[in-house]
Amino acid sequence: MHESLTIGQLAARSGVAPSALRYYERLGLIRADRTGGNQRRYARAELRRVAFIRISQQVGVSLEEIREALDSLPASRTPSPADWAALSSRWRDRLNQKIDMMSRLRDDLTGCIGCGCLSLQRCTLYNPDDALAAEGPGAQLMRPRPARSSAD
Repeated sequence: MHESLTIGQLAARSGVAPSALRYYERLGLIRADRTGGNQRRYARAELRRVAFIRISQQVGVSLEEIREALDSLPASRTPSPADWAALSSRWRDRLNQKIDMMSRLRDDLTGCIGCGCLSLQRCTLYNPDDALAAEGPGAQLMRPRPARSSAD
């Protein structure tokens, strides 16, 4: 059997603070056995789960969605490459939308910063008199627009 890891060892290897690991455990994202002295001991396989959690968070997946994804796996098994492919396909559309939004933001900001004029007449981010408030909260010009039908 493989050697287990203490919470400090798991934290050092994963780059995640012990407090976050305890939080992940409380949420059911990772599992630990307990020693007779009630100390946590993590199977080495938990390193993969923590890596999966971290990378998923970095691309904008919530802990609740991560928990649901991990719960879809057989008990006590970490995601394999095939599992990762199946799990990530759930998030593919959202990730593509985020990539598109970030590209638009980069391009719009490059235009604003690059031109140097800071013209409110030409700025693609400008919203005179808060006209877009009727469309909802947040940066409406940066959000994906629904496709218009040919009848519009």
